[in-house]
Amino acid sequence: MNTISFMSANYVARPVNYNMTGGWGQGDQATNDYFRPVDTFGERFGALLRDIRAMGFDALDLWTAQLNPLWASDGHIEAARQQLQQHNLRVASLAGWFGSSAEEFEANCRLAVALGTDILGGTTSFVTKDRPAAVALLAKHNLRLGIENHPEKTPDELLAKIGDEGEGRIGAAVDTGWFGTQGFDAVEAISQLRQHLFHVHLKDVLAAGAHHTCRYGQGVVPVERCVRLLREIGYNGAISIEHEPELFDPTEDCVAGFQMVRSWLEIPEEHQA
Repeated sequence: MNTISFMSANYVARPVNYNMTGGWGQGDQATNDYFRPVDTFGERFGALLRDIRAMGFDALDLWTAQLNPLWASDGHIEAARQQLQQHNLRVASLAGWFGSSAEEFEANCRLAVALGTDILGGTTSFVTKDRPAAVALLAKHNLRLGIENHPEKTPDELLAKIGDEGEGRIGAAVDTGWFGTQGFDAVEAISQLRQHLFHVHLKDVLAAGAHHTCRYGQGVVPVERCVRLLREIGYNGAISIEHEPELFDPTEDCVAGFQMVRSWLEIPEEHQA
């Protein structure tokens, strides 16, 4: 049975009161600033997890701006582990930017292991700079890297980055919304990448050519067909509910999306968290 997880980057605009007029960078910086102080981290991280659990999720994809290896101390990580246990939530993947150097990349690997996940789902330039070293670090920590598509216009472009799969350590973290932004059919993308899927970020966008996320069914991405295809091909990894609006709280839309995906996967009610 697939895990349905909550992408914690959905709350990128929360620290700026859903007035993210300065783009993603504004929300990213504000989120890092909000969670960085160790004295308040446990309380603030716990509040985030409480809200995610209240929606019905038992798993999340933890965005690195909320626990960044560049500033996370042992105290931060231990507090995060305690809060995850207290709220009965598990980390399905670490999500975000994993650095451009061996030191940054391994710091993300160590954080993923500490949080109990084996998936890095995001982007890094280190694989391009030193692929053998990246594969060796993934093997050392028993992790898999799902490369997320953003600028890639086609699955072939993502496959070129995946390359020879790095001894089974490198695959795809398909973002359906970004394929929608690029004007490529996300269903066809999943079909072409089916042998390489490590993780799925399920997202809808209002129109091709821009990246304005929306409630499932209100945009151009055939999200229901994507989920039904994942079921047909036997994908058993996590499906992340992703929706990152800049000017409003996505909670209600994410709850609706969670229920939609459950119904498309035909998950019985007794298995609801």
